[in-house]
Amino acid sequence: MNVRHLSTACVTALALAMSACDPAPADCGEPIYAGKSTDEAWRALVDVKQRPIDASRAVDLLSPSEDQVYPADATPPAWEWTSPLRASLQRPSQGMLALQTAPRPSRSFTAWLGDLLMPTAHAHLPPYTGDLYWLEISAGGECPVAQVLTSELSWQMDPTTWAELGKHAGKDLTVQVMSAYLVQNRVTEGPFRLAEPRTFRRGAQ
Repeated sequence: MNVRHLSTACVTALALAMSACDPAPADCGEPIYAGKSTDEAWRALVDVKQRPIDASRAVDLLSPSEDQVYPADATPPAWEWTSPLRASLQRPSQGMLALQTAPRPSRSFTAWLGDLLMPTAHAHLPPYTGDLYWLEISAGGECPVAQVLTSELSWQMDPTTWAELGKHAGKDLTVQVMSAYLVQNRVTEGPFRLAEPRTFRRGAQ
């Protein structure tokens, strides 16, 4: 084997070894979109998600409280948080802010599931500028049980998602919140995350 072929073989072997050690992340689908969030903005967050956890400007999650237990017959809760990103003075001019997307209605878990099974074409939306919050609710699996991306400081859970969490009644669930500030779909501040996910439960029947 000549030197050129040997070099090509070594590069190929190295690439295979690196891919075996660093598997691609699981495709867990898109989140529920709420507020002014967009799928293009979500992809920008996906691109920076693997950065080390920075809790320096993470949200202050007001609800659920740590180890909160919701009664089995509770209605879907509304979760709230405050964020240093919302109060930050390092912001683009009003002209830039005017390019934010128009509000769009929340997309339920059922709609998200329908798009997963039978994708539909989404109109291209203007680039997003503003703070965003990505909530991931996990039951310990590779993919979250539910996830939502919102531009608001609260999220009213829909009945379908609440029922999905009910499948894990009596077990520990966690919610992690990743936040960032974007200018024209580009992350300029963050991402920030809770130092530790918040644990809660749905009571068993």
